[in-house]
Amino acid sequence: MNQEFLYIIMIIVFGYLLKRLNILQEKDGEVISKIIFKITLPALVLVTFDSVKIETSLIFLPVIVLIYGLITAFLGFLVFKNEERELKGSLLMLSSGFNVGLFAFPLVFAIWGMEGLTHFSMFDVGTSFIVFGIAYIIGSYFSKEGLSLKPIDILKKLGKSIPLMTYIIASTLNFSNIQLPATLINVASTISAANIPLSLLLLGLYLNFKFEKQFIKPVLKFLTFRYSLGLSVGLALYFILPYDQMFRYTIMIGLLLPVAASALVFAVEFKYSTSATRLIATISNITILISIVILYIFANFIL
Repeated sequence: MNQEFLYIIMIIVFGYLLKRLNILQEKDGEVISKIIFKITLPALVLVTFDSVKIETSLIFLPVIVLIYGLITAFLGFLVFKNEERELKGSLLMLSSGFNVGLFAFPLVFAIWGMEGLTHFSMFDVGTSFIVFGIAYIIGSYFSKEGLSLKPIDILKKLGKSIPLMTYIIASTLNFSNIQLPATLINVASTISAANIPLSLLLLGLYLNFKFEKQFIKPVLKFLTFRYSLGLSVGLALYFILPYDQMFRYTIMIGLLLPVAASALVFAVEFKYSTSATRLIATISNITILISIVILYIFANFIL
């Protein structure tokens, strides 16, 4: 397992070096992320759901994640109620969502293989509804222009999420015992092989170790809120839930994953200030590093 993590870290560092050497730039990450979320990740989902049998209990994973997202949003309003409007919006957008497809899949596959991918794919279904529903509404509400959304806008946003639609279609086919043609799965399998290295390169490309002093207080407050809540709820559910160990591992680890990368996209869409977008990027980088350490400790000292 140490060797697997070493390879993962090496690819992330390689992506970071490509940026430092000006071979690639952060703006190139936009193209890579589109390839991941619109092509390689959906292909991986199709292959994963086609090769395993999804237990009925897994339906509760996205439900639990969605409920947790709602609770987190409510508590976030209380914790960050005294913050300036735009800062509050930024922190609340970051509070509920998780970076599953980009960050977790490579590490999860290294630890648990296809079984882990299946569980975390179902976890990501709930995350998608949180990110494109709850976080999107919150981000819009606290923007300078204020909330200008209608239910149909949210549905359109969810419908345009290729990973989410792929999850829904693939899980429906699985529960219906309908298998896709072998040729399609073979092609998808070949494409999906690029998902892990591309995801890790992208993480390295977006890594930034610059830290502005004015961010110290809000960052510490956010990290304390996010990880204390995630750890306490995750541990509680691990011991309370009556499901198998992989299900409970998914909840416990999932609630400690990095913030969703989409928060930065939403901040730009809602015309948040440059300071707010830098804060979001800083928190995203810090949570990635924290979660790598958490998964390393979990894989080597707990499993």
